[in-house]
Amino acid sequence: MINPRLASVAFALTCIFSLAACGSSDNNHNPMMPVDPETAPRAVIDRFSDQAGTLFVRTPSNGLPAANEAIAFDEGPFITKGLGPGGELVEYYNFDVMPTEPAPIFVLFREGEDAPVAGQLNIVDVIPGDPGYNDFWHVQRVTVPANYVANTLTSLNEIMAMAYEIVPTNILVNCPIVPAGSTAEKRYIDEDNGLVEGWYEGTVVSYFNFSEKMLTTDPVNAEVPLSPIYVTFNINPDQEGGGPSSGFVTEMDSDQTHNVVATLPEDAAYSPLWLVSVYDNMDFDTVSDWTSATAASLLGSGVATPNCPIVSVQTGD
Repeated sequence: MINPRLASVAFALTCIFSLAACGSSDNNHNPMMPVDPETAPRAVIDRFSDQAGTLFVRTPSNGLPAANEAIAFDEGPFITKGLGPGGELVEYYNFDVMPTEPAPIFVLFREGEDAPVAGQLNIVDVIPGDPGYNDFWHVQRVTVPANYVANTLTSLNEIMAMAYEIVPTNILVNCPIVPAGSTAEKRYIDEDNGLVEGWYEGTVVSYFNFSEKMLTTDPVNAEVPLSPIYVTFNINPDQEGGGPSSGFVTEMDSDQTHNVVATLPEDAAYSPLWLVSVYDNMDFDTVSDWTSATAASLLGSGVATPNCPIVSVQTGD
């Protein structure tokens, strides 16, 4: 029997499995000639520059990967063990703070067809560090002629120059653009955990896909939904050296935090874009679920909106 939730994301997955990323160079190829992605130039991707990062910004001492260096997201500080609303043990990645306004991704369809053009990489117009970049993408349907050859278009400028019809859909997808070779092996559902490729200004980029929950939005006024999370840090934010740079409080001899999410992927209100509230670390031992988290002393609400897709949920002992 087909899982109804998997069926509900089928269209979104079809749209994004050929997406890759974005580059930063103008490649004014003949828009009437297809381009081979395997021989096309690749964009330079840096998620940890001053322009791209908020929680994760490279310094001479913190050892964050350089531009275009593969990132292992299954290692700290990019994966966290927290708690679910009922005390479940959850794991989630941390892809840094993202805005609530999604970026557009352009998916090509031939006239009269309901499936995206086979072999065509989807097209984006921003990469990490660019104004308007977001791991969350608002799918735009682009109609091309019936005789269109895959990968003839490799940039938004070319789409606009051809004056093809662009129609915003109600679909959002969570696809962080990362350097080639990056890994993030965990997924909440059974889906490909490898990298996908796409076009940006004639260059190829790579990204992950997280489809633990089908996300939708208003096609005209697109916005990524938010879900609450309560966290606490080793040093409270109102003290010197406090906040994210001090790390999350964890249980003794463990990497288990008492960060508590309000929703799980099966919940209607779930979103991997979390609205962070911070509670006093003096209350760490009293927090074990959503009820106890909301009863803790609050130090700040709505302080950040990180992209943290949940990749596992286990019932606590």
